[in-house]
Amino acid sequence: MINARRIGFISTRFAGTDGVSLEAEKWAVVLERMGHRCFYFCGECDRPSDISYVVPEAFYRHPEIDAINRTVYQARWGTLHENPQVHPEMEKLHQDFFSVYIRPAGISRRIQELKDTFKEHLYRFAHQFSLELLIVENALTIPINLPLGLALTEFIAETGYPAIAHHHDFYWERQRFINNSVNDYLAAAFPPALGSIRHVVINSVQAQQLASRAGLAAMIIPNVMDFDTPPVPLDDYASSARADLGVAPDQYLILQPTRIIQRKGIEHAIELVRRLGLPAELVISHAAGDEGSAYEKRVREFASLLNVTVNFESEIVGSQRGLTPTGRKIYTLGDVYPQADLVTYPSSIEGFGNAFLEAIYYKRPLVVNNYSIYETDIKPKGFRVIEFDGFIDEATLEAARFALTHPQQGVLDGEHNYELGRRYYSYGMLERHLGLLLADCFGEDL
Repeated sequence: MINARRIGFISTRFAGTDGVSLEAEKWAVVLERMGHRCFYFCGECDRPSDISYVVPEAFYRHPEIDAINRTVYQARWGTLHENPQVHPEMEKLHQDFFSVYIRPAGISRRIQELKDTFKEHLYRFAHQFSLELLIVENALTIPINLPLGLALTEFIAETGYPAIAHHHDFYWERQRFINNSVNDYLAAAFPPALGSIRHVVINSVQAQQLASRAGLAAMIIPNVMDFDTPPVPLDDYASSARADLGVAPDQYLILQPTRIIQRKGIEHAIELVRRLGLPAELVISHAAGDEGSAYEKRVREFASLLNVTVNFESEIVGSQRGLTPTGRKIYTLGDVYPQADLVTYPSSIEGFGNAFLEAIYYKRPLVVNNYSIYETDIKPKGFRVIEFDGFIDEATLEAARFALTHPQQGVLDGEHNYELGRRYYSYGMLERHLGLLLADCFGEDL
């Protein structure tokens, strides 16, 4: 039997309903069920304060980190001339060679200073909670906080701490990181090749890419839901959700349960609603998030062009029930999903697909774009969903209309999908994999 361990989760944030925070919470639930204790290091945190260690600069939208990211990923050629911050010995040289691929010396200095600060905090975190194992959630994967990733790499290299690097989104999967001036940092820490780190990815494509790009082996642990515990029935509190979301009794509720970001392909959901020929309202449950408001503007304009009413309801859909400042009721996704007549998931790119699992968990009919990870890892399991390949065709519309007008078939498909979810994406599956990982980290027998 594996001994109880004190485990430190580390990320840029553990708060809200982003995929990394949600999956980390599921891992922690399972680990604590196994008898371990979990603690948290991050920049933004909604976990209890007595088990948390918060360093504001660890949050990737902290002003200092944001400024670094704007320079090393988003700077245009010529903007570095405005304040090049070059080394004094270079001041007399011609500056025209500076480009997006050349890093200002001042940025290097600040990254190193923050790295040293983070590393000192990591030592204190490990000491304060007497940690025995680290689980790094995406902070050694996607380089949105370079100093934190470098600090983690040095800390693990200096201490030999057993660590599990849980990878969700690699930098080579996101276009905005391709042109940069920090390839040396990316090679060193995103992810690092250290003997005490066990790597975990969420899909088979990532495992192949990690092996070919970095020569690192990884265990595949997909995202999960607690399929061993069915959803709780709707109560009186949730009975007003449909009306508060702007859906009339004679209308279908079409739910888009994602953030409003470009790769979610929300235009397809709008087109679907427009072409259904049935009374329906499209409800978007999440806000734009951390990637700006330009795409939300595009979604609003597209909906207006197609004369489709879209209800943007992130104000009243949250992680917990409560009241908004204006007194409106806040509902959880667990209040909303069971009342959706159809769920749309038209993403073009996903690391795995939390919303897919959520729709399966709540036994909802689902329209899904045939994104690559769905095609390779999920579809072969045999789920019964409505698929389309990059655009809404007549077959997709017919299948969606049938699902809305024949709910009894949706009940049968929902039960079928739920049992597949229990088999492949349950907490029980996660517990078995985590048991193997911890046994490997500590050289223990199962």
